[in-house]
This record gives sequence, structure tokens and C-alpha cells, in this order.
Amino acid sequence: MTRTSTARDPAAQESDPSPSHSVPSHSVDVAVVGAGPSGMAMAILLAREGFSTALVAPAAPADDDRTTALLDSSVEMLRTLDLWDAIEPHTAPLRHMRILDATGRLVRAPEVVFDAAELKLPAFGYNIKNRDLNAELAAACAAERGLLRLEERLLDLTVMPDGTFLSLDGGGRVEARLVIGADGRNSPVRAAAGIGTREWRYPQSALVLNLEHAVPHHNHSAEFHTRTGPFTLVPLKGRMSSLVCVVEPEEAERLMGLDDAALAEDLERRAASIYGKMTVVGKRQIYPLGGVTAKTVGENRCALVGEAAHVFPPIGAQGLNLGLRDVAALGEILVAARKRGEDIGAPGVLARYERARRADIASRTTAVDLLNRSLLSDLLPVQMLRGLGLYLAGKVPPLRRLLMREGIAPILSSPRLMRGLSLR
Repeated sequence: MTRTSTARDPAAQESDPSPSHSVPSHSVDVAVVGAGPSGMAMAILLAREGFSTALVAPAAPADDDRTTALLDSSVEMLRTLDLWDAIEPHTAPLRHMRILDATGRLVRAPEVVFDAAELKLPAFGYNIKNRDLNAELAAACAAERGLLRLEERLLDLTVMPDGTFLSLDGGGRVEARLVIGADGRNSPVRAAAGIGTREWRYPQSALVLNLEHAVPHHNHSAEFHTRTGPFTLVPLKGRMSSLVCVVEPEEAERLMGLDDAALAEDLERRAASIYGKMTVVGKRQIYPLGGVTAKTVGENRCALVGEAAHVFPPIGAQGLNLGLRDVAALGEILVAARKRGEDIGAPGVLARYERARRADIASRTTAVDLLNRSLLSDLLPVQMLRGLGLYLAGKVPPLRRLLMREGIAPILSSPRLMRGLSLR
């Protein structure tokens, strides 16, 4: 028996891992730990495919003002799972993407505009507040037959040759053949499974908030490339946009300390007044920037999705969309394994999941890292390469279309659900 644990109490780690008759106990095929969008989507998918599934985690925060741009391939997945009709009314379409060089350096790239119509799409994706996305997914979880919702925290995870035991902070226990960690960058499931990580930091912080503005956005996003990182405005419903302002940590703290009027004036200046007068709406948040990648996404009867597997800066709307590709790929692999009569938590099944996801995760992480570091670099050759790349993207239609398609969904990693195909 292999025993791994997230518990801090040594006595608890020596306790009998078998379920107790004095506390609630459940036996399922799969336990999904984490109730963010990736975790809830994973649980819904598996329950609808006939796996007995437990979703273990406290409810997602109801006041999360951050936003997520769901790219076209993620929308296809949500549509295939019959979730999109409830989510779409909360969204704003992202039809055009403008990239503007505001570095003020000697070599500057020309403005580039990407248009979804060039790919014969109504939009590259749709921007939504996290609280609205979480609320609709939570409602779908509550209505899903075969999905057991346990609003408790994981205390302890025990891995055995033929299954796992999860001990919860409310006293309950869950027995599962497979545990899926969708529990964030500090994933207890990842730690309990003994999966190592590679981590790094950037000399940047992201100020995140929402804005109202006088001029309509016309469903454009605007990404200003600055010396300290991207300054990105993404459309929300009405005359509103979400903002990710990447600056040095000291500058982020200075901006955080301004009153609403002074902050709005500063942000309007940074945005070159393209949306006119701005007003800060809701709360502000600061996130130090860095990255994490798990050394494997599957081991010891545990699989990782979303930020439990990979974290990188909020650039290019890649974070949650990469996590939803994890969900789609893992669901496809588990359904196929069941058809072959395999143990869904077996090493061979997890190895297939690792092979399916490694190239996508590595390429996205590398691309975002290189783009971010190119903005921070004062080296003239780096500036020239970045400028040339954007120039060619603006002037060479086949290259531009390739970049747009790859940004939405990589050719080499396109699970069935991302192509609008069911798993049956």
C-alpha cells in the first residue's frame, strides 16, 4: 500500500484508512477535488458519461469579479455538454483583437488587428465574469443526476493498489478508483500524489479590475504592449471592459492605493483614451506573476487538470482554456478506457493522459513565457524579432490565420469535445 497525505496531524496519518461506519462514507468511480470552472466541468462531463462522480470542495466564491475569455474551442465543448445556452447570456463576444506597441522603445511593432470573421467565426470567444460562470456551472452540478456534491475540504488522501480514500474536514470519507485534482496552483491532490513541480517568478504583478467607459468597445479587445508587460482591455456586456494591467510590483501597489477617480484617470491615460472617460467598478485585486508546471499530469491514481497542472501569466486568454482542454482530453481517455474494460486509475491510463497533454501544456507555457519576457527585454535583437513577428502577422494573411487558429485551439491537441463531437 502506498500512503500519501495532505494532513498535518501525524496521528491522523497513522489511522486506519478503511471507511468508518460512524461517519458518512461514499464509494464512487471518480472523486473530483476543486469546484472552480475546470473542476465543475470535469464533474459534469464524467457524470453525464455514466461515471459515479463526487465533486469535493467548498462552493466557489460568489463575489469573484475576475473575468475569463472562453475561446471558441471551449465554447464548442460547453455547447456539446448542453451548458452554453445558460452561460451565453452573461457573456460579451470578442470579435476583434488589437495589439498596440506602447513600449516607447527604438524598435516598435506596428498595430495589428485580428478579426474573427477572417476565420469565418462570429467571435474568437466570449468574455464572462467568473462569478456568473461559476454560478451557472454550480447550478448544472446541482441538477446533475449521478453527481454527488460534497461541500467539504480534503484533509487526507490515501492511495492504495486498487483505489483511493479521501478524508474530508466534515468527517466524511470517499472511496474512489481515480482522484482528479482541480484544486489550484497549491493543489493538495498534487502534493498528496507526490507529483513535483517546476516553478518560476517574474518581476511583475497584475492589477485586475473592471471598468465602465464612455465610448463603446464594439466587441474589440485592446492589448497594449508596455515595457512592464501587457495592459489588456477585454469587452464585457454593455460599455464595460475587464482590465489586466501588468506592471512592476511597486507600481501595482501604488495603483492599488489610489482612490477610484485617480485610478480611473491613470488607466485612461495608459489606454490612450480609446474608450474615453473611465470609471472603476467593483473591487481591485493584485496577483504576483509566476508560473508552475507539474512534472506529470497523472500518477498514483491521481490526474491533474487546470491550475493544479499548469499556471502562467494572464496573457492571451490561455489559462482556463488550457484547463478545459485538460478536462476534454481526460474525459475522452477515461471513456475509452472504460470501453476497453480497463481500470480508470491504472498507470497505463494515466500515462496516456500525460502523453495527450504534454505537448499542448509545454508549447502554451513556452509561448506565453517568451512573449512576456520579450516585453521586459531591452535587447535590440529581441525587440526586432518581436516587431518583425507582429509585422508579418499583420501583412501575411496565411500566417495571421495560422496564429489565430493556434490561439483558439492548437492543431496538435484537439479533443473531440473541442470539435463539437460527443464521446459516445
